[in-house]
Amino acid sequence: MDGRGVRRNNPYELTDESPVYVISVAAQLSGLHPQTLRQYDRLGLVSPDRTAGRGRRYSARDIELLREVQRLSQDEGINLAGIKRIIELENQVAALQARAAELAQALEGAAVAMQQREAQVHASYRRDLVRYEDVQQSSALVVWRPRRRD
Repeated sequence: MDGRGVRRNNPYELTDESPVYVISVAAQLSGLHPQTLRQYDRLGLVSPDRTAGRGRRYSARDIELLREVQRLSQDEGINLAGIKRIIELENQVAALQARAAELAQALEGAAVAMQQREAQVHASYRRDLVRYEDVQQSSALVVWRPRRRD
């Protein structure tokens, strides 16, 4: 797993979550000053990974988030506290959607297991017994008398 809890099969595979950009490159890609990136990190708006020497390493996802913070701040006029809350809520929604998908998958699995178990129960019925629905549809009267044990 990487630092964000994302499981990767190949440790050398680069994804949007791979922390590869140093702060100067991240600043250039996002169109922000490196000091602004440091401030956003201190405020918890964007949290890049850290190297062993405590240097910041930004991912492509971090760069996208930096651009979104800039857009919300400059174009929408939202203050940094508001932007932080928006990011927190978006992360919460994403986590809830993932959990809902997990639960839906578990529910589907349980329904399949229940259907399989029901089929097993039906297959185990004795053939000399008659289903109640079949008795209701016929006009015959069925009387059952247990055998006496002598």
